[in-house]
Amino acid sequence: MSAPKVLVASDLDRTLIYSSAALALTMPDARAPRLLCVEVHEARPLSYMTETAAALLTELGDTAHFVPTTTRTRKQYQRINLPGPAPEYAICANGGHLLVDGVSDPDWHAAVTARLADECAPLADVRDHLAATADPAWVRKHRVAEDLFAYLVVGASCCPRVGEGLAVWAESRGWTVSLQGRKIYAVPKPLTKSAAVREVARRTGALLTLAAGDSSSTPTCCSPPTAAGGPATVNWPRPTGRRRRSPPSRSGGSRRGADPAGVHARLPTGRGLSGSRARPVRVPRTA
Repeated sequence: MSAPKVLVASDLDRTLIYSSAALALTMPDARAPRLLCVEVHEARPLSYMTETAAALLTELGDTAHFVPTTTRTRKQYQRINLPGPAPEYAICANGGHLLVDGVSDPDWHAAVTARLADECAPLADVRDHLAATADPAWVRKHRVAEDLFAYLVVGASCCPRVGEGLAVWAESRGWTVSLQGRKIYAVPKPLTKSAAVREVARRTGALLTLAAGDSSSTPTCCSPPTAAGGPATVNWPRPTGRRRRSPPSRSGGSRRGADPAGVHARLPTGRGLSGSRARPVRVPRTA
């Protein structure tokens, strides 16, 4: 029997790649991991992977359909130079753009924008509300991404209640609001990474979809499609340099199909590289 087709959709920032600030290298300098720069912006290194993660990602690209899945715009994504085979598919702008061999699929984008127009208040209304209500004392920048959603870059003085107030206003207009780090995102409800992941799974014929993301985005933005029997939960720990055994299934056996080549469980996810807390990843069980 041939091996199942596996699709691995992974967020990028704070999951596979880290800025200097996000690395959180709290260990002694002599124990810090060797790093590979994978993003340069305006002639300055911006994002990094560990060399171990780079090698594992190369191995993963030869084993499964690897799909970078990000809220970044296409321009921001294209600055990243990941190791391994070039992904056939990538998801940008929180699902607004589905890249096929680096080019946005016009039919997918048209379908997304048509749905947003039907179900959500216009982006211009959201921008105007943000401009009218955001306090200059804590707002650093106003941004619009790909004419699909908006976000604010805020200072440390911004409290979570600000995002909560915006969320109440946005709810009845078909938008969601979330505070992630130093950014407040206003995103149309139908604009999701998971919808684009399902489309890639359909196109590739994947029978199993795995997803990885940081704790703030995984449940709502990078959740894989479910299959008959409901999702199982697997904890993917940060890499420790040792190969981990496949976690047991609910029936007590090894879930070998959920970890081709034994590399998925060793991909680094979460906030920084020095912690040890595992991140939950939903893995749909196939019949």
